[in-house]
Amino acid sequence: MSNLLLPSATLEQKQPIYKIESDCLISKNGDVTVAFRLNLPEIYTLAQHDYEALHSAFVKAVRLLPNHTVVHKQDWFVEDKYTASFEEEATMLSHAYERNFNERPFLNHYCYLFLTKTPSSRENWTSLSTLLSRSKIVPKEMMNEKLLSSFFNAVGQFVRVLSDAGIGFTQLTDEELTGTEKKTGLLEKYLSLNMSDVAPMTDLDFTQGLKVGHKICQCYSLGNLDDLPMALSTSARHSNLSTDYTNFFVGFSSPVGLSLNCNHLYNQYLFVDDPAKTLKTFEKKRDNLNALSLYSRQNAINKEFYDQYLNEAHSEQKLPVRAHANVFAWTEREAELKELRERVGGGITLMGCKARENTVDIGALFWAGIPGNAGDFPSEETFYTFAEPACCLWSVETNYRNSSSPFGIKLSDRITGKPVHVDISDEPRTKGIIANRNKFVLGGSGSGKSFFTNGMVRQYHEQGSHVLIVDTGNSYKGLCELRKGVYFTYEEKKPISFNPFFVVGSPDVEKRLSLHNLLVMLWKRENEDVSQSEYVSISSALTQYYQWLAANTDIQASFNTFYEFLQGPFKSYLDTEKVREQDFDMHNFLYVLKPYYRGGEYDYLLNSEQQLDLTRESFIVFEIDNIKDHPILFPVVTLVIMDTFLQKMRQLEGVRKMILIEEAWKAIATPAMADYLKYLFKTVRKFQGEAVVVTQEVKDILDNPVVKDTIITQSDCMILLDLRKFMGKFDEIQEVLALSEKQKALVLSINQDRRQNVRYNEVYIGLGTTVATVYGVEVSKEEYVTYTTEQAEKIVLFNKVKSGLSMEAAIQSYAQELREAG
Repeated sequence: MSNLLLPSATLEQKQPIYKIESDCLISKNGDVTVAFRLNLPEIYTLAQHDYEALHSAFVKAVRLLPNHTVVHKQDWFVEDKYTASFEEEATMLSHAYERNFNERPFLNHYCYLFLTKTPSSRENWTSLSTLLSRSKIVPKEMMNEKLLSSFFNAVGQFVRVLSDAGIGFTQLTDEELTGTEKKTGLLEKYLSLNMSDVAPMTDLDFTQGLKVGHKICQCYSLGNLDDLPMALSTSARHSNLSTDYTNFFVGFSSPVGLSLNCNHLYNQYLFVDDPAKTLKTFEKKRDNLNALSLYSRQNAINKEFYDQYLNEAHSEQKLPVRAHANVFAWTEREAELKELRERVGGGITLMGCKARENTVDIGALFWAGIPGNAGDFPSEETFYTFAEPACCLWSVETNYRNSSSPFGIKLSDRITGKPVHVDISDEPRTKGIIANRNKFVLGGSGSGKSFFTNGMVRQYHEQGSHVLIVDTGNSYKGLCELRKGVYFTYEEKKPISFNPFFVVGSPDVEKRLSLHNLLVMLWKRENEDVSQSEYVSISSALTQYYQWLAANTDIQASFNTFYEFLQGPFKSYLDTEKVREQDFDMHNFLYVLKPYYRGGEYDYLLNSEQQLDLTRESFIVFEIDNIKDHPILFPVVTLVIMDTFLQKMRQLEGVRKMILIEEAWKAIATPAMADYLKYLFKTVRKFQGEAVVVTQEVKDILDNPVVKDTIITQSDCMILLDLRKFMGKFDEIQEVLALSEKQKALVLSINQDRRQNVRYNEVYIGLGTTVATVYGVEVSKEEYVTYTTEQAEKIVLFNKVKSGLSMEAAIQSYAQELREAG
């Protein structure tokens, strides 16, 4: 028996696109297609009502289209790998982060929409009518100008309706469709199933199913009503991300979108024929079935179906359409075909649909999927329905997107852990999503608050921000040393020490006022008033002190020299001015301040020998855990903190600045600090700054008026970590934080469906009232050992530093040990 050689043809002979002109595809059947790239909402960010709103917009847009129009939505989900960015000026931790994620696999999503106007109806157009099957191709006459003008007007309205619903549209140009000498166009990409910009052309083999080059394709289609569930919905409950208290929703077609982890295309077709003609045909079929209903129960049932369809079309003014959806999946290894079938079939089954593998018409379906060739779609693969259920099949979600702003932090998406660049300060403020950059961070013990904030402040500092941190628990010690910052803490052998009197140049009004408040606090009790004469005397002392220092350049500014100035030159000045003791008791003033002078109990506190200009130091940590209950030290440190950040606000124009206060209830224990926080949260935005408060005590936000009424209301960025341990109080938390039901579902989905064998946490970031997303917080081993708050791990790291290694070398050494340990 001899082998038969099947006839072959070149793609140039068979390809259906006649020409591309004015950014439109014109087929050899005379069809005109306008092509768009769509920008869809990010996955896991929409609530049920958001899906319903999008669906309503889809239906409204479809109803604007003229008769004999085909809507073809094509979603590509292509396996890709994250490409690391190794910039020469990047820090060791940035390099470590990029190395950790380099070549991380993920599904890249590309979404296209093709609106095709056909010259006439194609409801009887079969797979044998396609250009692929015909031996001769004769270009038809193109449609007249009036029809085209009407079509383009409808396209403009279609785009406007969906743009208003939040979907981004970019019309594809001639070059993007056909390609250039250096870049492959969309037509070639489709015919090679390769989204690379340099995709080579490959052979198409239709002899046994479909092979595109080395890619073996499988096709599953939804082309019959029997394939669909009894009812279609706009969204579906994601069981793994839902809880007993919340329902988490994803799009109805999500199981064949990003959740289907393989190379695949998801094609969605909607055919707007002539509605009057369609209904007239159905009326005739109904009448025929009615006449035959006595002879067959099936005829009676079908007659009822047509009755129901016609009644709904007329009474609710619904638009009759034909629809189809299919999934093209491919692999280059035959051994993977079984798993591929199971994955695709499982995804379709999760939608409540029947997974019907299409082998006979796979070539015709692939050919109709060519951009601009949807008019060639075989009608036997479509089913009649209305626009509403047809649009339920449309995919409406995409990957997490990178912010367009150059400033931001690196987080991860929830599906694969791919790095995502997120700006939670500048871009949302520019877009009007938030009015200020302030942040409120809440999470239970062990939820990863300090870990997240370590990463955030590190990346802010690397991008030029000044960072001041009020810490409890040494959470930032490693990072501070690595960033060569200034770390203030209290130890018996090395007590905390400042020099608030040191300034570069002359002190400004703010600095003098800060020192004035410090001296008053050291002198007077909280319930004691300061008279006008005492106020004037202290102000005069400060002014004359800095004049005295300017005249005596060999004398260093400190509390010691200020005290000596009071004893000498200023006392003489008071005697000359004959200031009475009842107006200013100099003896009492010196006596009360003596413990802070040389040889006194607290002589270390205000006389640091380090001549640090804290205004110019870009990374400062005040660790206050050991002094938070001290009646003398804590108020002084509080004032120094307030003074330091105020100076930064006033003096560092054009420089981003951040103050981060860990465990807020300790820092706002004094009335002075509470008032400062109120002032700070309301004004810091005017100075290119942001205030961040971190707490793990839910009681703080429920009971503390400063937190509830000032910090939360003035924080447009809400950062929440795992709060499931507070489930019983969540209604109260939801009310105080003003979380919507959608935001509540997002918060309670944190860490619910984590990827296996990967160490990471998740974090909710809410911006204003409209934007809310959950991200992964996954880092490299180097970052982990830098940020860790586990005591045993911190001891190992700092022991390496004590042995003589630099902090950077110690981090790298410890990280390597963790990698080797597995």
